Amino acid sequence: MNAARPLGLWSAIALVVGSMIGSGIFLLPASLAPYGGVSLVGWVVTLAGALALALTFARLAMRWPQTGGPYVFARNAFGELTGFLIAWSYWVSIWCANAAIAVAFAGSVGALFPALTATPVRAAACALGGLWLCAGINLLGVREAGRMQLVLTVLKFVPLLLFALVAVWFIDRAQFVPFNRSSESIPGAINATVALTLWALLGLEAATVPAGAIVDAERTIPRATVVGTLLAGIVTVLAVSAVLGVVPGSQLKGSAAPMVDAARMLWGPLAGIGIAAVAAISCFGALNGWVMISAQVPLAAARDGLLPARFATLDANGTPAFGLVVSSLLATLLVLSNYTRSLVSLFTFSILLSTAATLLPYLAGSAAWLRTGGARGRVVAAFALVYSLYALVGTGRESLVWGGALLLAGLPVYALSRRGRTYR
Repeated sequence: MNAARPLGLWSAIALVVGSMIGSGIFLLPASLAPYGGVSLVGWVVTLAGALALALTFARLAMRWPQTGGPYVFARNAFGELTGFLIAWSYWVSIWCANAAIAVAFAGSVGALFPALTATPVRAAACALGGLWLCAGINLLGVREAGRMQLVLTVLKFVPLLLFALVAVWFIDRAQFVPFNRSSESIPGAINATVALTLWALLGLEAATVPAGAIVDAERTIPRATVVGTLLAGIVTVLAVSAVLGVVPGSQLKGSAAPMVDAARMLWGPLAGIGIAAVAAISCFGALNGWVMISAQVPLAAARDGLLPARFATLDANGTPAFGLVVSSLLATLLVLSNYTRSLVSLFTFSILLSTAATLLPYLAGSAAWLRTGGARGRVVAAFALVYSLYALVGTGRESLVWGGALLLAGLPVYALSRRGRTYR
């Protein structure tokens, strides 16, 4: 293994699959329950959009195989200011996602050991324990985090694939009636479910971010991006749809572990315990991958002078420790500031905020290919751009306001960096 580039093809695929398959596949049915059968249409739109984005990012990675992913694409195509805004927005989306995944991890652990999440304070402590354990693993180095990611991805992917393939045969079509359970119009409900389902497929760009640590990045990243998106997308759609078709909507709405409930209904308590264990492993694996990525984006921006220089500093293990710790601290603050909410409501709030912040880099990436790429792939990139705009609207007013405020909060940092100030 190349010491300077410790991540190979399988580790890159594991990073994509592991980042995509995390909390969404286990908690998303609770968020989709109020919509009913219309959520299936949302899945179709989201899967098509995710594949278009994956193909677009694969081409961009072949053109610019540099650490930073969406940030690099935006900076190279549109200049420094746009690059900074995308780096900032993407970074915000990552630590918001880490907060959501940590909450989902707590919900999974609570299904195994209810006493650990019996109160909001205990649930928050459990979530933060998982978050900082992943931070500790990543501080050991990128190679160690990559190996852990590969193991955790295999441990969760195989059981989830088996669950999905078996559970779909037990779907009760009546669970999808009425087609639209929400108070919104059908177009409005589809738009809302597209934003929610996209959360389960975020991470398709994961392999593009630590490009400097990937062997033969120009070839490995595109392959890992497309293969990883297909694998994760198929398993996620099948598993979540199966849960929606097995567990009554009234029960799903307040469930902190919907897939566990489905397994218990189908095969008994022991099956529920098994799925809860897989869910905990899955969330922990996703958290491990996103914690790794949370330090790579500010690292790339700091090297270009767009973020404080401390973010570009590597420790003895070659890890951007400062960025990793700061990102984990921000995720911690988000959990603590909302810990009085139920696990489901905190999860839904966090995923919509993270999704809104991620869609700006997706928009910029699609636009980057349309501006700088050749004729090949323009139709796919155009569809990815339209899809990203459509999904952004679906995140809702609260998420857009929060996302806009967090984006504006980055402008003073950019202004100071332009003046050449040194941060220590």
